[in-house]
Amino acid sequence: MSERARPSSRLRVGTGFVAVLIAAALVVGCGPTLLLPGGELQGTPVEAPADWGFTQEVSTIQLETRPEDPYSVNIWAVGVGPALYVHAGGNRSRWVEHMEADPRVRVRVGDQLYPLEGARVASAEEFARFADAYEVKYGLRPRNENVAEVYLYRLVAR
Repeated sequence: MSERARPSSRLRVGTGFVAVLIAAALVVGCGPTLLLPGGELQGTPVEAPADWGFTQEVSTIQLETRPEDPYSVNIWAVGVGPALYVHAGGNRSRWVEHMEADPRVRVRVGDQLYPLEGARVASAEEFARFADAYEVKYGLRPRNENVAEVYLYRLVAR
C-alpha cells in the first residue's frame, strides 16, 4: 500500500479528539466547563442571602450574564456581608461587557441559583475591603489595586 493510500494517523487522532469534545459537551450540558464559557445555568432558584460569608469555603462559583442569550463563566468570588464580589482585574472580558450593558446576572453556588444585580465598584475604600477579603480567602492580593483601572463588580439582590 502506498503512503498516500494509508489513512493518516493524525486524522484518526483529530477525529477522536473532536468526538471526545462533543461527548463531554453533551455530558456537561450548557454550563461553563473549566475555562470554557457556557450558556444558561441550571439550579434551584433561591433568594440572595443576607450574608455571603458561606462562600468563604467555595473557591469558584458560576456567573451568568446577558439574560436574553445567557453566557456563563467559572470565576472566583468573595463574599463580604450582603455583597458578592467578582473581579476581572484589568481584563475587559465578555462578562464585564455584558454586565455593563445589562446588570442583571445569576450566580450558581452548588445547586442554588441566585438572581442578582451587578455594579462596578468605584470606591477605593470598598476595593480595599474586597482586596483584604480576597487575600484572606485566596492567599494573595489582586495584582492591581487601582480601582479606576480594574473591573470589580459588587453583586447584590435584585
